Amino acid sequence: MTRSDVSAPHSLPRVANHLRNQVLELCYRHGGHASTAFSCVEILVALYHGGILRVDPSAPEDLDRDRFLLSKGHGETILYAVLADLGFFPEDWLWTHYRSGDHRLGGHVDHQTPGIETTSGALGHGLGLACGLTLAARMDGQARRHVVLMGDAECSEGSVWEAALFAAQWGLGRLTAIVDRNHIGSLDHTRNYLALEPFAAKWEAFGWEVVPVDGHDLTALDKALSPRGEAEGKPRLVLAETVKGKGCRMMENDPIWHVRPVTDDVIAQCREDLTWTGP
Repeated sequence: MTRSDVSAPHSLPRVANHLRNQVLELCYRHGGHASTAFSCVEILVALYHGGILRVDPSAPEDLDRDRFLLSKGHGETILYAVLADLGFFPEDWLWTHYRSGDHRLGGHVDHQTPGIETTSGALGHGLGLACGLTLAARMDGQARRHVVLMGDAECSEGSVWEAALFAAQWGLGRLTAIVDRNHIGSLDHTRNYLALEPFAAKWEAFGWEVVPVDGHDLTALDKALSPRGEAEGKPRLVLAETVKGKGCRMMENDPIWHVRPVTDDVIAQCREDLTWTGP
C-alpha cells in the first residue's frame, strides 16, 4: 500500500467541514461528545483522507496496514464519520446503528467495527497499547507505523508517562503519538486541576522528538505526521494545539460542552456556523 490520493490537498478543508456537519447531526440525533470530536477533525482528515496512514477500506485486515488507535475514546463520532466516508462500513450505519438499533457503533469505539484497531473508553491506555503493538511489529520484522491520538487531559495519568518511558527506552521510531492539546478535560480547563506545562519539554526529557503544530492546519499536519526514516530512533510526539468545539462558536473553549447535549435550542446556530463558505 502507498499513500493514497483520496482527496486533493485543496479539497481537504471541504472534507473536514462535511465531517463536522455529520458529527453535529449524529450528536443531535443520538448523543455523543460533539466538542471533543470537533477538536480533532483536521487531525483525522490529515491521517486518513490525506493518505498518511497506509490503510485500505477494501482490505481492513491487511497485515501490512498501519495502525491507528483512538485513545481519547470520547472522540468516537469523528472517527466513525471518517471511516464511513472512506467506505470501511456503510454510511447508513451512522444514522441507524450509532448508539441505537443493534449498536454496531457504540459510545466508544470497539475493535469489532471495521477499521477500528482497539477498543477504547477508559483513558490513559492507548499509548501503552501502541507501544506494545509497535515493539511486536519490530520483533516480527514488520514495517508498519502505529499512530495513537490522545487527549491532553488523559496525560495526567501515570500510565501515559510509563508508556512514554518505555517507548524511548526501546527506540520505537515507528510510533507517533498525537496529543489533542485543547486545554480542556471533561469539566474544566486542564490548568485548573493538573497543570501540564512545560508540556513539550517534559516529553523531550522523556526521550521523544516533539513536533508542535496547529492542529487545525491541514498543511502543517501533513508535514508533522508524514512518514520519515523510522526504523529506529526516537518516538515522535505531535503536540497539536486545538480548540475544543472548533467550528461551533457557542461550544468553542467552553468545558460544559463536553457533557451538554446538542438540543433543539442550539442546533440552528451550529448548523449556520458550519455552513461551508470556502471556494
